[in-house]
Amino acid sequence: MRFVTLVGNPKAESRTASVAQAATRAVMAAADVPGRHQTVDLSALARRLLLPQASAVIEDAVAEVLGADVLLVASPVFKGTYTGLLKVFLDRLGYRALASTLALPMLVMKHPEHALAVDVHMRPLLVELGATVPTPGLAVMESDFGRLDHVLVGWARRVAGPVSTKAAALARPAAPAPRPAVPAAPVAQTAQAAPAARVIRA
Repeated sequence: MRFVTLVGNPKAESRTASVAQAATRAVMAAADVPGRHQTVDLSALARRLLLPQASAVIEDAVAEVLGADVLLVASPVFKGTYTGLLKVFLDRLGYRALASTLALPMLVMKHPEHALAVDVHMRPLLVELGATVPTPGLAVMESDFGRLDHVLVGWARRVAGPVSTKAAALARPAAPAPRPAVPAAPVAQTAQAAPAARVIRA
């Protein structure tokens, strides 16, 4: 199973990235999903995202996100919602581009009044892209950084079920394709005997 972490903080080596990667590891542990995960950090792509010319780096990042089975999308709260950087990147995805993806939204914030933004703003964005988005999203307060493991483990247990179900579905062997129907051989027509001549005796 491909697990990708998408970080929408414009600052490099941000606390958002650190928390997002820790959240990903917590979910993988809670769901008992082996393997490694990839991180797409948009801070390294910010200057290229608004340029008119094509960029192989941007295309690779889009391909990485589109190839995810489970996608954790993380952003700090800017003006009460996710960052413009994250929106600009996700605008590059086509209609229902995440239709086969399980997406987990996450926001890092200073103020508790922004806690609902993860489900009020970020979740609808991912649903619009076709993703399956279990609730609740993860709202991490900066004041919780000192007890981050406790916050992440509790949330990871709540979303582990859908992640485990996704992993099991991917591990299940595909059903063999049905064999094409073989047309029945034509039944040979038996020749009917000619009617016997009628003999009329005088």
